Amino acid sequence: MKHARALSLTIITATMASAAFAQGEADAAAQANNPLADTTSLNLQNQYFGNLSSIDRDANAVLLRGAKPFRLGAANGIARATLPINTVPRTGGGDRSGLGDLNVFAAFLFDTRNPAISFGIGPQFTAPTATDDALGSGNWSAGFANVLFNASSPTVQYGYLLTWQASFAGEDTRDDVNAAAFQPFVFYQLGGGTYLRSTGVMTYDFKTDDYAIPIGLGIGQVFQRENGVLNLFVEPQYTVASDGDGQPDWGIFAGVNFQF
Repeated sequence: MKHARALSLTIITATMASAAFAQGEADAAAQANNPLADTTSLNLQNQYFGNLSSIDRDANAVLLRGAKPFRLGAANGIARATLPINTVPRTGGGDRSGLGDLNVFAAFLFDTRNPAISFGIGPQFTAPTATDDALGSGNWSAGFANVLFNASSPTVQYGYLLTWQASFAGEDTRDDVNAAAFQPFVFYQLGGGTYLRSTGVMTYDFKTDDYAIPIGLGIGQVFQRENGVLNLFVEPQYTVASDGDGQPDWGIFAGVNFQF
């Protein structure tokens, strides 16, 4: 009888541990794409641009990206920095590659009264670190970044990243910057860490009225490890509307993200 009770207790304990692990995996999958997650992250991402309008060439950007939570007085926030390695078509043939402009923003978090909903807003800054004129704007720019992420549902998470910036200093011979980007994103969990995703970045140039509206549909896989979360994804994107030279007809966004 004692052996039966011991066996029953072992089975119950194992079942509870399995359920807790499964819940932990589900939580990790739901938060793996949260740009405001309270974790340090290192990301290696690649944005390929296919068939640029009026140029009939392609381009590529390798994005070295990191984010870290911070506390400033009573305020909590997330700081994110992105340094691109750009490859763009060279006039007359061939490509030009090198560092692009460094972008940094800090989003201060607001109390939404719901721990599953994250909302932040703060300043954005871009420095002209490009190693070639064709790889960056040649301007110092500043603006803001606003982020929302809703993980109320374990199945569907959604939100957006809205940014705007304008140049305030730089080379006199270069065009001024006054541009916005809006990235709506949605993630649909299929179970076992596998998810569908759509994260196309819409852009608008207030100086030229050029714009691009890409729509993406991709797939990702989240792996929970003892020391963090590994997130792999690939997302083909198609531009449904655009205006202006150099807008991509299609693209592929892929990457590997680490959360610690």
